[in-house]
Amino acid sequence: MEELIKRKLSEIEAKENVKIVHAIESGSRAWGFASPDSDYDVRFIYVRPTEYYLKLEKTRDVIEWQLDDTLDINGWDLQKTLQLLYKSNPTLFEWSHSPIIYKTTPYYQELKKEIDSFFSCKSGLYHYLSTAQSNYRQYLKGDYVRLKHYFYVVRPILACKWILDKRTSPPMLFSELMEAELEASMKPIMEDLLKVKMETPEVGEGKRIDVINQYIESNLAELKRIIDLQEADNNRSWDRLNELFQMGLEL
Repeated sequence: MEELIKRKLSEIEAKENVKIVHAIESGSRAWGFASPDSDYDVRFIYVRPTEYYLKLEKTRDVIEWQLDDTLDINGWDLQKTLQLLYKSNPTLFEWSHSPIIYKTTPYYQELKKEIDSFFSCKSGLYHYLSTAQSNYRQYLKGDYVRLKHYFYVVRPILACKWILDKRTSPPMLFSELMEAELEASMKPIMEDLLKVKMETPEVGEGKRIDVINQYIESNLAELKRIIDLQEADNNRSWDRLNELFQMGLEL
């Protein structure tokens, strides 16, 4: 599958006339809790020839290449990427920490040195809290639930705890977050569920696990109270991002 993905990336470069500067796996495979039939969520950053950016008309800044039962491939233009980095978009920090890299370049490694300096704790906290709240409200209220959704709620809760404790962007791997931030009494429960999740197809369902629901509800309420008290930490500058954009145009 890795070789197929790399061929797809080369195909994108040729047909779209772009250079891919970084491509990674996002989603459950990068988080470390993929099911046997999980798809591959491939995300990439690309740059076009300089003249593309000198047009007066607004042009599309994403490439959506493939979406089926096996592959989900899409990417962001470098200009869009740097603009979102300035806003401390949490997705970019996850991409930079992905343990599964399909392609990278010396240019991206230079960019990566700057990424964490744009991380806003408050923006990250609100992002992960909102993710946990919406996933819990939508997927985990019934008597029977798809087991994978517990991880899509517990992971962002642990990410919030990581940010509050360490004031840095959280790691991708669920196991690392669980080891650092999950209460000892909950670890055996989540470890057992993790084993079931990784052995169960995506459609796998099970009875609601009340002890995890109680953990989620109490933590969502407490995190909301704490996060609302956090001070803004948006002290970023465009200067270095402009330099990096100009470097990217020379690739």
